[in-house]
Formats: sequence, C-alpha cells, structure tokens
Amino acid sequence: MKELEKTASVCPACYQEGKIRKIDAKIIEEEGKVYITKECKIHGSFKDIYFSDARLYNKWIKYKITGKPAPDVKTKIFDEPALYDEHRSQSVLTNLLITNRCNLRCSYCFMNAGASGVIYEPTIDQIRELMTQARNERPMGSKAIQITGGEPTVRDDLLDIVKMTKEVGFSHVQVNTNGLKLADSAEYCKQLKDEKVNTIYMSFDGVTKETNPWIEQSKKAIDNLRKINLKVVLVPVLIGGKNLHETGKIVRFALDNMDIVRGINFQPISFCGRVTKIKDEKRDKQRVDYVMMMEDIEKEFNGEISRDDFYPVPFVSPISRLIEMLKGETQVEFTAHPGCGGATYIFVEDGKPLPVTRFIDVEAMFKFIDKQVQIRGPLKKIRIASAFLKNINKFVDYDKAPKGFDLKKLLKDAAIGGSYDSLRGFHYKSLFVGSMWFQDAFNLNVDRLQRCVIHYTTLEGIVPFCSYNGLGIGDKIREKHSISIKEWEEQTGKKLKDDLRKDVPLT
Repeated sequence: MKELEKTASVCPACYQEGKIRKIDAKIIEEEGKVYITKECKIHGSFKDIYFSDARLYNKWIKYKITGKPAPDVKTKIFDEPALYDEHRSQSVLTNLLITNRCNLRCSYCFMNAGASGVIYEPTIDQIRELMTQARNERPMGSKAIQITGGEPTVRDDLLDIVKMTKEVGFSHVQVNTNGLKLADSAEYCKQLKDEKVNTIYMSFDGVTKETNPWIEQSKKAIDNLRKINLKVVLVPVLIGGKNLHETGKIVRFALDNMDIVRGINFQPISFCGRVTKIKDEKRDKQRVDYVMMMEDIEKEFNGEISRDDFYPVPFVSPISRLIEMLKGETQVEFTAHPGCGGATYIFVEDGKPLPVTRFIDVEAMFKFIDKQVQIRGPLKKIRIASAFLKNINKFVDYDKAPKGFDLKKLLKDAAIGGSYDSLRGFHYKSLFVGSMWFQDAFNLNVDRLQRCVIHYTTLEGIVPFCSYNGLGIGDKIREKHSISIKEWEEQTGKKLKDDLRKDVPLT
C-alpha cells in the first residue's frame, strides 16, 4: 500500500444516521488501483474505489490546480459543520431546480416528489431571484445554466422560465429532461429552441429496452430534435450489473447520430438520495468508476478509442488564462479537481472513430499555450499572436487529421468567442465524450468538493453539486421550502398521480 495524499472526508455511517461528521482520509495506491480510505472513531474504517487504474490516476492528478476564491459559494448551510473554509472554483455551470415532480419513478434518482411526500416548486418570482443570484456571483457571474428537476417539462410555464434565462443574462441554456415530452411533440422542441435553449441534456441509459425502457421514446425525441436542429447531449447513469456493459454501444449510437448528438456525459452512479442506505455488497456491485467505463469503450472499439485519449477537466484551463490575458476580461475557469471528470473529442474519418489525441499532440500544445500566458512586457498580444501563427500547426499531424481540419481557425474562433465557447468548433465537428462522477458520503474527498464547478442556485444560496446531492443539503433546502402534496393539489387543482406517464414503464 502506497499513500498518495492526505485529505478529509465524512463518515458514511454517521451520515446515514443523519449527521455530517468530518474525518481524516487518505488516497492510497494498492495493487495497481487507487482507493479512498478513512476511519471514524465511532464506526470504524471505510474503503472505496477511486480509480481502478493507478497509472491513469497519476496522469490525471498532475493537472490539479486551484482557482480563485468564490466567496458566494456556501461551505455550510443550516447547522451542519463546514467541511472546508473557502470554496476555490467559480460556477462553470449553474443548476436551477424548478420542480421535484416527475412523470417517472427511477430508482437511482436524486429526488422524487412522490417518495418524499412534499412538493418543491419555486414561483416565477423566486426563479428570477435564483437566476439573478447566480448571475451576480463573485468572482464572476455564471454564464451557463441548466434547468433541471425532477422533470422540468411537467411545469406548464417552462417556456417562460427559459425565456427568463436570456432576460437575466445567461448565454448558454440547457434543459435537463428524460425526453418523453420531446418525443411527443416536435412542435414543443421547436418552442424550446425558439426561446433560445442551446442544448437538451437528455437521460439515455442504454440502447436496449433492458437498460433503457424508454429507448423508443429516446429515439423519437432525437428525431424530433433533428427536425428543428436543436442539439442534444446524452446522459447515461452507469450502474454495475445494470447497463455498464452498454457503455461502448452508447458511444457508437451517438457517433451514428453525430448530426444532432453533440456529446455524451456519462455519470457513474452516486449513492445518494433514494439509494443512500443501500447495503455494502450491493453498492460494491453497482459502483462504477471512470476506468470501468473506459474499459467497455476500449472493448467496443478494439482500442480505436482508449483511456489514454481522455484528459481531466482542468487540462484545458490554459485556454481560459490565455483568452483572459488577450481580451483583458475575466473568463470562466475550468478548475475542477481532476477526479471530477474527464473527456475527449471523437471525430469520424472514413467511417472510423478518430480521437483528437491521435492527430494532435495535446499535451505539448497545452504546454505551449501555458508558456504563452507567462509572456510579459510591451506588445505581448502581438508577440503571442505571432508565436501562435508560427508554431501552432507543429502540434498537428495533418496526414492523420480529418479532412478540412484547421486548428488555426478553431483557435482564432476561440479567441473571439471567449473561453466558455472556446471549444465550440470541436463540438460541431466531433463528438464530446465525457464523464462526471458525482461524490457521495462513501467516497467524498473534501479536496474535490472544494473545487466543485457545478453549483445549484437555491433559496439558501449557491451550493456545490456534491454538497447538494451527495451530502443531502438539497433535501434540507427542499424540505424547508416545500408544501405537502395535499396542499399543492388543493392550490393547483391537479393530482400528483396525473403527472405519471401511462404509456411507458415508470422505472
């Protein structure tokens, strides 16, 4: 056993008893795998997988960076203890929860009005306040927002909420949905696009009915989005023994639909919400890490896509710093912990997948960009531009690159568009394949939590994603600001059961 770093975590047994207790933790390497281990004086020791390939972990962790302080992101809510003193990453994406109602009852869902017995559904005025709170965040107002639930499409005023995002000043708007209403109506898809939704973020757990009972509706939703050219990101929740074996096939499906599918964001299951108290042996069986995901992709594509094609989120941070220097404007920082996720871009050439890493020396290129950021003195912008024009194509093997690929143009567009849109050229000509493994009480690393870049805007302030879901802070916030189902039904004249779909399995 080799100790890689010391950190802090929480005791999962204390958490299951309703207490958040901070305890010491270690990241260790053992037999080629990386684990997080911790010990509670009351409940003993715990151990959970972190990376099942130590080599990949060591490759990713070297890109860990620390962002600017984000004073508006809460380190504690209510009376639970603060796990750290200061948040160190700004919001790259803000989640706005507009309802906990849903038309399904998925077992792994973070929240469920039917199960909780209460309705959380902020008013239009409260939603505007929540948006404004995120836009006013320091050190930089959030530019990207994801409208989420529950199932957002069960709200009759979703289009008004989408319209409001642009009025408040968000430049990128996503709607997180199971896609069932989109499958029902191409006109509804058009209405979302007309209100300036940029991307649909759609559940997609597999390519067969065994893994994805709503597969036909998923395909219909994609067809409807294709008709009106509204791009979609597929979001599979990966569960061991359930759908992990279809990971590669999901990538193949997305490649076959690249005209409308912009990317895939795999989410290995997080044991929070309804599945917090799962038995240890079942949790071990269902647990998935990045490497397990990548192994299935490697198998499906016979190594044409491999784990070495993936890099962690902060790998691209030099682009933000470069654009900030050139434009003299604060840019979004990608300072998430390397353990928070990684990605690659897949092109298709002659019918075969071609990861960007196979024709661009990405490590050398980003070292070059980072070096340019260090340039000081007079005429630095001209000097940097000249260096780019002279050197940037040295990192590209154009004999292996897709036909028509032009790195100079992509970087020029990035410099004009700003760091959030800096990879837009890749998005429209390739498939983004990424993963975000959200933390739970069993594997929580406070060092990761402190660098979280996906936040919820709530009626109690800005809250990191893995605090909101993984530590149950969202449960407490929703409970405080909810009403009973009976009261909601009396106020609205509706019945909660009428939300449920009657034409598909509910879970």
